[in-house]
Amino acid sequence: NHPALKGLAIPRTGSLGKVGVLVTKTLLIAGDGTATTGEDGKTGAWLRAYDKASGREVGAVRMPTRVTGSPMTYALEGKQYVAVAISGPNVPAQLAVYRLPA
Repeated sequence: NHPALKGLAIPRTGSLGKVGVLVTKTLLIAGDGTATTGEDGKTGAWLRAYDKASGREVGAVRMPTRVTGSPMTYALEGKQYVAVAISGPNVPAQLAVYRLPA
């Protein structure tokens, strides 16, 4: 709401919370440290991937609750995975792991 920003179209710039990022050769991956209610009425958070060269969001995965840790990556049997810790009120701490497409 700052007067100097009046009339500017500023896209989403992140969320509250202290979460780390994962930086790869081409991507920056970060999670939402705060759970929010989406347009569909569901509460959750997002793990998002951004192109390092352009800053454009290139992918997002809905999480059941806020991200509480830094994303990690590993490879197993030729497949790449991203893992991140999540937890929240009435949601036990857990490690969410996603396999990246080939």
